Amino acid sequence: MNWPDGYTKRILDEVDSTLDEAARTAAQRAGPEWILALKQTKGRGRRGRDWKDPKGNFAATLALRPEGTPASAALRSFVAALALYDAIEAVTGRSEGLALKWPNDVLLNGGKVAGILLESSGRGGGLAHLFIGIGVNLMETPMKEWLEPNAVWPVSLHGETGVQITPEMFLDALAGAYARYEQQFISYGFEPIRTAWLARAARLGEVITAKTGQNVQEGTFETVDAEGNLVLNTAKGRVSIAAADIFF
Repeated sequence: MNWPDGYTKRILDEVDSTLDEAARTAAQRAGPEWILALKQTKGRGRRGRDWKDPKGNFAATLALRPEGTPASAALRSFVAALALYDAIEAVTGRSEGLALKWPNDVLLNGGKVAGILLESSGRGGGLAHLFIGIGVNLMETPMKEWLEPNAVWPVSLHGETGVQITPEMFLDALAGAYARYEQQFISYGFEPIRTAWLARAARLGEVITAKTGQNVQEGTFETVDAEGNLVLNTAKGRVSIAAADIFF
């Protein structure tokens, strides 16, 4: 697979976290860079949760210096999700069982195969750097005791499809897919990304549960709006949710 123009990459044998490495080296970076670690010792997921990386799995961060507002930059979680979908489809030759779970997970046969985490840095309310952390269970799933309560059950690409692929090979597929969607996002805005994401969305039109802290709301998953918010049709009417954990 051809590596996309304008993107650089670094492959590390071991690092604490690719997100931390991206932040540490931000000032040295002239353009977008992928940082892949073959082993992470302190990987993390959403809300500071641990992200465990059994051997052979994928852990990488894309470091960007995006134009626009922090809110616009955050929509790149949808860009990354679409790129993950396409990369998995490319390396397995199939899309059956693949779906995107709001806000930033990829499901395979109902289980979580990949996750996305965005972090950023800036000054004075502006955004200087955006870091898109991506973890994919290529070969193995985390052990049961590593999972948070009620988490979507993890699956691996190898376990569900029989496909064996190295992190380096998966990065090539992912980087190319991401570059295509990034260019679309820059050229045409969020709407084409939103439409493509909804076409691959898990449980669209079905009743789901959104939990934020102690606040729990149940309703029909209607859409994702122009700001990337989840829109539920609940017993009390339509509600727009900016951040939540989703349960089926």
